[in-house]
Amino acid sequence: MSRTKGGTVTHARHRKVVKAAKGYYGRRKNTFKVARQAVDKANQYATRDRKNRKRNFRALWIQRINAAVRMHDAELTYSRFINGLNIAGIEVDRKVLADLAVNEPDSFAAIVKQAQASLAA
Repeated sequence: MSRTKGGTVTHARHRKVVKAAKGYYGRRKNTFKVARQAVDKANQYATRDRKNRKRNFRALWIQRINAAVRMHDAELTYSRFINGLNIAGIEVDRKVLADLAVNEPDSFAAIVKQAQASLAA
């Protein structure tokens, strides 16, 4: 039986890793062994940070809502505002509330008034 050479598959696998390491500094971009380590670590960071990105955006939305609520009423805090929304039965998520606070301040003011009214009742 003739000898089978695996150079084609190995070359393709190496090329895939080196291509993923494009833009890295030094030997990390063109030496397979080092590039593989760098790409593996980059994939670990990417997997972890997909979760962190969701966490960071939620924190940003909460900060924006809190600032906007305090602009409309100095006594009202974020947590009391959310409680007022729940009592009033208004089901708007934080992403939309933050967008309203930035782009539609009049609409957000109306929502704040409804939340205050439900807290007072």
